[in-house]
Amino acid sequence: MNYKIRAIEKDEYPLLDEFLYNAIFIPDGAAQPPKSIINAPELQVYVEHFGERKGDNALVAEVGGKVVGACWTRIMNDYGHIDDDTPSLAISLYKDFRGIGIGTALLRETIKLMSSKGYRRISLSVQKANFAVRMYERSGFRIIEEKREEYIMARDL
Repeated sequence: MNYKIRAIEKDEYPLLDEFLYNAIFIPDGAAQPPKSIINAPELQVYVEHFGERKGDNALVAEVGGKVVGACWTRIMNDYGHIDDDTPSLAISLYKDFRGIGIGTALLRETIKLMSSKGYRRISLSVQKANFAVRMYERSGFRIIEEKREEYIMARDL
């Protein structure tokens, strides 16, 4: 499948709401939460006023002229927060575009971008049952904290 990784355009920032919703890990057999869940303060921290805060960077994956995935970073007090100098990362692809290498490419380009901007590391939070844990490990992330249902992972740049 042909895809292109590129910087997000300012007029595409609202797409981050959709990708935030798609990033929510739903275990097998669990019900999909309502879309309004992204309005919760602990989730709004990922997207609210994007582009205006330290560490705000985003890349998107495009297939056939349509954005199908996004990877963004922000220094924020989120689930993956480790310190005030380390951007947290969020990544999401539409279901039909998962498992074919686009997410790995998006993550790899985000790592390069953050390194070029002088950041020392990036972090994330991921549910232990999420298949993406393996992608993060293959991309150089390591578990730095284990909670009951999730890992906090970081990658030195």
